[in-house]
Amino acid sequence: MNDHGVAHGFTSVDTQPRPAEWVQVLDRLSAEPFYAAYKQRLQEFLHAEPGGLFLEVGAGTGDAAVALRSRCGAEVVAVDSSLTMIAQARDRGLPRAAVADGHRLPFAAGQFDGAWADRVLQHVVEPARVLDELLRVVRPGGRVALADPDYDTQVLDIDDQELARRVLRFRADVGLRNGSLAHRHAGLLAARGIHDITVEARTLVVRDPSAADNVMGLRTWAHTAADRGYLDPVDADRFVGQFDDAVRAGRFTYAVTFFLTAGTLPLSD
Repeated sequence: MNDHGVAHGFTSVDTQPRPAEWVQVLDRLSAEPFYAAYKQRLQEFLHAEPGGLFLEVGAGTGDAAVALRSRCGAEVVAVDSSLTMIAQARDRGLPRAAVADGHRLPFAAGQFDGAWADRVLQHVVEPARVLDELLRVVRPGGRVALADPDYDTQVLDIDDQELARRVLRFRADVGLRNGSLAHRHAGLLAARGIHDITVEARTLVVRDPSAADNVMGLRTWAHTAADRGYLDPVDADRFVGQFDDAVRAGRFTYAVTFFLTAGTLPLSD
């Protein structure tokens, strides 16, 4: 069986049984210091100034777009594929927010001074096309910034490391459409003539098992893999047991590295 490319819930929020729960997931993540810090750093890559016009693709609730506008005095347009998320963005003070598909952005070429996509390319059907659209709508000399976790970098401390790797491999290869793309963002930009490329790696280290379970659902990954035929149900049960053993022993550790990548579009001839 190979169902690589199965959509994650964030790709279809509006059709989920309880769309508001996905808003709550984003709010919990935004409250975590790690996420707040890397998001601010990603926006620093944009070199935003007062009066500039910037675009966030896959903006979710719009909190990051509002933060950039407040911090830099720039105008921000936010788009997301979910009406639920865009309604939240408008309610939170972002009037220039619209439902749009990142594969086909409804903007003229060169309209923005910069654009960014945060934890978006991991989910989309055609990441190269979304990247091309980001670059199309940014003016020559403007900036583009990307961030995603790279699930090839995952580690988890349970007794059976081979079992841990099998479950984490499922997450990287099947649980997300492009779960191991982030370390290639710089190469994708370079291939498109982008220069001044900057890459920073930031590792999320999770020691609180409730954070991993309630936000990431890590404890459920093995049974999800079993449900899809990638893991024996007995091994899924064993994974959960070892997960709980690690928690009780105070040794629980999970980590994954995020790559923050940015660059400058070439000036016109």
